[in-house]
Amino acid sequence: MIKDMIEATDFRNAMSSLTTAVNVVTTEGTSGLHGFTASAVCSVTDTPPTLLVCMNQTSRSHAHFIENKILSVNVLGAQHEQISNAFASKLSSEERFKQGSWTELATGAPVLEDALVSFDCEIEQVQEVGTHSIFMCRVVAIKHSQQEESLVYFNRTYHQVGQVEIA
Repeated sequence: MIKDMIEATDFRNAMSSLTTAVNVVTTEGTSGLHGFTASAVCSVTDTPPTLLVCMNQTSRSHAHFIENKILSVNVLGAQHEQISNAFASKLSSEERFKQGSWTELATGAPVLEDALVSFDCEIEQVQEVGTHSIFMCRVVAIKHSQQEESLVYFNRTYHQVGQVEIA
């Protein structure tokens, strides 16, 4: 049995070296319109198409995602740093959604019109692990854009990856 526990700050410092896509995760329903910036999103399986999304249980919008039972994962393009910051801030939901142009797909959850890609999902399961909830989300619709550069987070700062075609 390993006796030494890893400190939370040591874990967070180590995780800062893991490059991740930047996403804005949104919901709308009887519990209202809400969204947050997330890096903890990944594919689970393609049959059926499923994503997992991790959310801190102390987040002010946590209960709203649980109640609405739907969400959209909007993968941000290189030009979306301001939107990421807005959805990670203490701004109200109304102020957050003034950033960008929004539409919807199958579930009614807000989809960022010029996101790199958006996954429209139904939350099928919620698993609590430590401080976070893991939402297991069945993808019911996907919207691609023509964006070619992605916004990523590495070493506690934003970076842009992808290729721009030179004319």
